[in-house]
Amino acid sequence: MFRSLMIATAMCLSAPALAKTITVEAGADAQERLQEALILAEPGDVVELGKGRFDLTDGLSLDVDNVTVKGQGSDQSVLNFAGQLGAGEGLLVTSDNVTLRDFAVEDSKGDGIKSKGADQIIYHAIRVEWTGGPKATNGAYGIYPVESKNVLVQDSTVRGASDAGIYVGQSDNIIVRRNTAVENVAGIEIENSYNAEVTENLATRNTGGILVFDLPNLLQMGGHNVLVARNAVIDNNTDNFAPEGNIVAGVPAGTGVMVMANRDVVVTENAIINNGTSAVMVVAYTQKFDDASYDPTARNVTVAKNIYSHSGFAPDVEGGQLLAQAFGGSLPAILYDGLGAGFNLVDDVPALDLGLTKAGQSFADAQPKLYQRPPAVAIKELKAITLPASMEERLK
Repeated sequence: MFRSLMIATAMCLSAPALAKTITVEAGADAQERLQEALILAEPGDVVELGKGRFDLTDGLSLDVDNVTVKGQGSDQSVLNFAGQLGAGEGLLVTSDNVTLRDFAVEDSKGDGIKSKGADQIIYHAIRVEWTGGPKATNGAYGIYPVESKNVLVQDSTVRGASDAGIYVGQSDNIIVRRNTAVENVAGIEIENSYNAEVTENLATRNTGGILVFDLPNLLQMGGHNVLVARNAVIDNNTDNFAPEGNIVAGVPAGTGVMVMANRDVVVTENAIINNGTSAVMVVAYTQKFDDASYDPTARNVTVAKNIYSHSGFAPDVEGGQLLAQAFGGSLPAILYDGLGAGFNLVDDVPALDLGLTKAGQSFADAQPKLYQRPPAVAIKELKAITLPASMEERLK
């Protein structure tokens, strides 16, 4: 009996502490109480936000693995950063296996929610909003996972970001699905990332709806294997309000989908409607760079089985109006700069090959001609994205 008691005691001592729920209500001292909960949380714990507005004066941070931060709904539990004194993000996450769900972040001075080096991160039913609408003084990014592996952003809404509403950068194995991005400069942006699916989202009233970029001089380059499918990309004609000097400050108003310097990208089964410059733009990176390993052109981009309506009627690019006049008053739905290898247009829709000869040329230097589609093009098979089963389990 004594031996059995000793074994039982040893098992108890070696077992992890039982996961607990730490409830934080809105009200006085919300800043201190919520940050303390995030510091004291242990792996497996849930930090649960009550209903109401949490008036915060500083950014929050979480660096504990396997923690869930959960509210009562994106219109019920609101982290309000209107009184934030610093210029940082609203919430910064630097730990793995974190689930963020069912709450809102409003009016942060910097990014809404940023996660860095946070593998297996989930953003579910989150709302990030700058309530004053599009302004250059708004934070740059709404939902902002970077340098991570296994990223899921779903069923969330972002409005008013002065760079990108939903941005996934320098990451691998990514799913961005069923989100709404409205009145941002870039609605959704995948940048310098590998293996991403952007599906079933609504991107509307942004400057550009969905961007797939690859930039030089970053820790991870060579973005590739990106699927953009079954999205509604509608009315993205908001004037560009990015601060001067930002990469996205050069995105023309009226851009539906833009692929720049990325490779192995498929744009398919989207509804791309009422975008004044272009439904789909496939172009090279145009700024100067000093990275010899960087290829600035877009390669192996396939555009197929999309629905197009009313595009190119107000081109916001240098020389665009003259080009439009040459084509009867509006630009064709598809714009391709003529650079790179393997642009494949399957859709029977007018497309303009700008005939540029090197990266960095202005559209004003174009030698335009209608793009000649190959007689038959197969849609490229991309690597399917599968997230660890444990991530789906965390959402049950």
